[in-house]
Amino acid sequence: MPSATDPAGGSRRGRGPRQRVSPRLARPRPSLSERDRLVAMAAAVCLFLASIEYVIPRPLPFLRIGLANLPLLVSLDLLPAGPFFLLVSLKILGQSLIQGSLFSYLFVFSLSGSAASALLMWAARKALGRHMSLVGISVLGALASNLTQLSLARILVFGPAAWMIAPPFLLVGLVTSAGLGVLAEVYVQRSGFLRGVTARLGGAAGSGGAAGIGGAAVTGRQDRSAAKAGPDHPV
Repeated sequence: MPSATDPAGGSRRGRGPRQRVSPRLARPRPSLSERDRLVAMAAAVCLFLASIEYVIPRPLPFLRIGLANLPLLVSLDLLPAGPFFLLVSLKILGQSLIQGSLFSYLFVFSLSGSAASALLMWAARKALGRHMSLVGISVLGALASNLTQLSLARILVFGPAAWMIAPPFLLVGLVTSAGLGVLAEVYVQRSGFLRGVTARLGGAAGSGGAAGIGGAAVTGRQDRSAAKAGPDHPV
C-alpha cells in the first residue's frame, strides 16, 4: 500500500481542493493588429497637438491653427474608411474634452466641421490619389470645415451677420491648412518611421496609396546598394 508521502499513491494529504480555472481567464487575450496600434497612436498624437493648440493665444476665439488635423492627413494613405473615421471620431471627442466644449453648442460646430472636412479629404484622396498633394487635400478640408461652421453660425447663432467674419475666417483657414499640408507632405516623404509602418501594414490600405509612401526613396536605396555591390556581390 503506498504511503501518504508516496507520489505514486496520489494522496492529497495536506493539500487544498483543486481550483478550477474559469474558461474566460484561460482564453488568450486578443492582440492588437498593426492597424489598431496605428489608430491608437494617431489619436494620441491628435490629443497632444490639440493640447498644444489650446494653450496658444488666439486673437479671436474662432481662429484656430488646426494642428490636430496633421495626423489625419498622414493617415489618409494608411487607413481604410472604418479605422480612418474612427480616428476622426476620437479626435473630435478628445479635442472637445480638452477645450471643455463637449456639452456646449460649440461641440456641434466641431463635430460638423470635422466631419465635413474628413469626408471631403477622404473622397478627394480616393478619387485623385497621388495626383493631388496633401497641401491641396488640406486646403479642401479646411474650406469644407469653415464653410460648414459658417453656415451653422448663420443658422444657430449670428444670423446673416455671420458672413461678416467669413473673410478673415476663410483666409486664416487657407493659410494654416496650406502650412499643415506642407508639413504633412514633408513628413510623408522623409519619415523612416512612416515607411516602416507602411511596410508592416503590407500595403493593404486604401487604393494602393500606402504602398506609394516612400516607395521612390526605398527603390532609390536599393538601386544604390545594387550599384555598390557590383556583379560579384548580389544584393
